[in-house]
Amino acid sequence: MTQPLLGKTIVVTRPLAQSAKLSGLIAEQGGAPVVFPLLDIGPADDPEPLRAAIARLEQYALAIFISPNAVDFSVPAILASRPWPPGLQAAAIGQSSVARLASYGIEHTVAPPERFDSEALLELPEFQAARIGARRVLILRGNGGRELLADTLRERGATVDYATCYHRSAPIDGAALQALWHGDRLDALTISSSEGLRNLVDLLDAPGRERLRTTPVFVPHQRIAEVAAAFGLQRVVLTGAADAGIIAGLCAYNWQ
Repeated sequence: MTQPLLGKTIVVTRPLAQSAKLSGLIAEQGGAPVVFPLLDIGPADDPEPLRAAIARLEQYALAIFISPNAVDFSVPAILASRPWPPGLQAAAIGQSSVARLASYGIEHTVAPPERFDSEALLELPEFQAARIGARRVLILRGNGGRELLADTLRERGATVDYATCYHRSAPIDGAALQALWHGDRLDALTISSSEGLRNLVDLLDAPGRERLRTTPVFVPHQRIAEVAAAFGLQRVVLTGAADAGIIAGLCAYNWQ
């Protein structure tokens, strides 16, 4: 069996709870995955916004989950307090979130079939003005983030509320990563968010940033590739979406 990643050390930078699948795929292809999350995920600093949203959940027509973390940090609290309202349509940006919702018994989630971002969600028929106007929408997300989804839905006539259900923070120590570079034992990184890439750049010292510029970096979205180019990264590989797209890109790469 051919293993195209044999002998390659590849850093997986997804949050810890989402890193196992990609790490396993890399190992199956002969690579040595190193898990180094660029986003640390934990409960929201203030649980009250989620509690308030749960109390009035039946008032919403749509609940949009921004990420798998949004699912895992909100749905258990919802279902511990009340059943999922039968008239509430779940929506998600990515298929990983759809799968997580299904694991909690929430089916028929609206989501883009490909290009997993807010823009793709907004292109779906369910989110056009004729159908979303005058409806109330709940967005479950982490702290901060892009405002495009809420702003566009409001422009189309919807009433939009946020519930922050988890907290994202940057790692504070990049020494383990820099040690791999200094020992010539880091062949590539996979980076799944623009925020994570910014956190990485902030972690590194000047020699580390120089090594990053010439290290292959595999990203599953054009927006991340654009941020990488703005940082001066020279070997950015745009892959297909999600873990399947990333592993396909890694295996197809011309390793030298």
